[in-house]
Amino acid sequence: MRTSVCAEEDRFAKGIGSVTVDGWRTRPRHARARGGLAQLDRPYQNDHGQPYRNDYDQPYRHDYYQPPRHDYSGWSNNDYFAGWPDYDEDGPEYSGAPSVTPHDVHVALGPQAEDMLRDFDVDVDQLIRLINAETTILPVIPDYVPEEFSQDRTGAHRREPDEEPERVLEVATKTWKRRFLRGAVVAILLTLTGGGAAALAMNKSVTITVDGKQQSVNTYGSTVGEALDSAGIKLGEHDALSPAPSAPVGNGGVIKLERGRQLDLVVDGKPRETWVRATTVEGALDQLGMTKHLSNGAWLSAPRDGGVPLDGMTLELKTLKEVKLYDGGNKARKLTTHAVTVGEFLTMEELKLGKKDEVAKGLDRKLSDGSEIHINRTGSSVVDIKETIEAPVKRIDDPELEVGKEKVEKPGKDGERLVTYRITKRNNVEVDREELKSKLLEKPETKVVRVGTKQPLLDDEAVWDRLAHCESTSNWSINTGNGYYGGLQFDKRTWDAYGGDEYAAYPHQASREQQIEIAIKLRDARGNYSAWPACRAKLGLP
Repeated sequence: MRTSVCAEEDRFAKGIGSVTVDGWRTRPRHARARGGLAQLDRPYQNDHGQPYRNDYDQPYRHDYYQPPRHDYSGWSNNDYFAGWPDYDEDGPEYSGAPSVTPHDVHVALGPQAEDMLRDFDVDVDQLIRLINAETTILPVIPDYVPEEFSQDRTGAHRREPDEEPERVLEVATKTWKRRFLRGAVVAILLTLTGGGAAALAMNKSVTITVDGKQQSVNTYGSTVGEALDSAGIKLGEHDALSPAPSAPVGNGGVIKLERGRQLDLVVDGKPRETWVRATTVEGALDQLGMTKHLSNGAWLSAPRDGGVPLDGMTLELKTLKEVKLYDGGNKARKLTTHAVTVGEFLTMEELKLGKKDEVAKGLDRKLSDGSEIHINRTGSSVVDIKETIEAPVKRIDDPELEVGKEKVEKPGKDGERLVTYRITKRNNVEVDREELKSKLLEKPETKVVRVGTKQPLLDDEAVWDRLAHCESTSNWSINTGNGYYGGLQFDKRTWDAYGGDEYAAYPHQASREQQIEIAIKLRDARGNYSAWPACRAKLGLP
């Protein structure tokens, strides 16, 4: 219900629809807005001309509504309104904005605006919401200048044909506010102090919980979305709201809003973009189903109970892994680490690499549970080593000694030297040795040894077996095809000359014993083994 007050008779006489301080509504119930600007019926003026002051307290015609009178005990209407000055044409001007602004309210109430608002326990924003509430029947702010406006009897600004439409609309808006706004503001204040339940019936107290923090909001809205608008809360794309924005809300209603937060999660070096509604790091990981990593000892770049800012954050998570380290030639070790790569692992374990050291598969290799790390340690060292110089040996043949026997004539003596080496090792195994220098400490003395050359005395069969082995590898029946036959390689002419043809036509056809018998005859005839020159020399036969 919108009401207004008439402060001065001449203001009413100019056609401002208003209500007197005792509550009479002088605007007809059937008034309608035409063309965006309300044109009020004026039955009294039409029938009787301008009213007199003593007519103010009576309805002009039977079709006007008079609300119930209230007993404003404890204060007098005249406290604020009896001596309230008329609109000051030279004072602050209403804004040309197409809506009611806090400035407009202060202009309407005048210099005592702040005191009045404080006494009525209402702020400017609440008052504007009451002005705009559905129960308030205030003429619509014009968005164009109707034809009738140029003939308005209030003496307001008239549109000139050559004026810009924007300027004309601004002037019309200001005029509209001068006509209606002051009365509407005062009427609402009267309603508030008079227990006007009808005007406040749509006002609700709603509890809004944002990320667990409660706040109470008074609103005239009928839906969740309107209540949020009253609280100045805007929904984000990733927010979660309960109930839905279109759901109805009543007095005492509860609205739960969880803000969406962007969480750039990096798990063991792999980034992923996520959105969560949790306000803590641990809660965010719980929403993402990753709490198992926390129970397994994962490392986080932020405290578990730390907050997730509304504008988002980057969170790094490194899982706990068990790895096996093979460092050079040392025994393998099992270690646990949060490192993502081999290089990070070496840094965390303070393991340094030499210039020639190598890590199998590189430092950038990603680690996982059960990974093996192999470090090949390659190093060089310079050392001095004393070495023995073996005495040189001089061998002298001695025909008096049997073959295979030796006799030391002079023992000799080993020498000694100091050698400087550069030794290279890989995993504690020497792979290279370079002699840099040496120094003779003691010169060696030569060792003299006599070597026997005398052949031992053998029986004939043993000699002939050795000779046959040398000549034919002990094959007594061999026929080489080169004119020599048998184990001792007789030619046909020699075999026949010494009576071999008595046993067989060819030597290889005779037995071992028959071949040896002919060979003895040949040796004895010549006095030596010269018939077999090569093997004679080889076997050392006379």
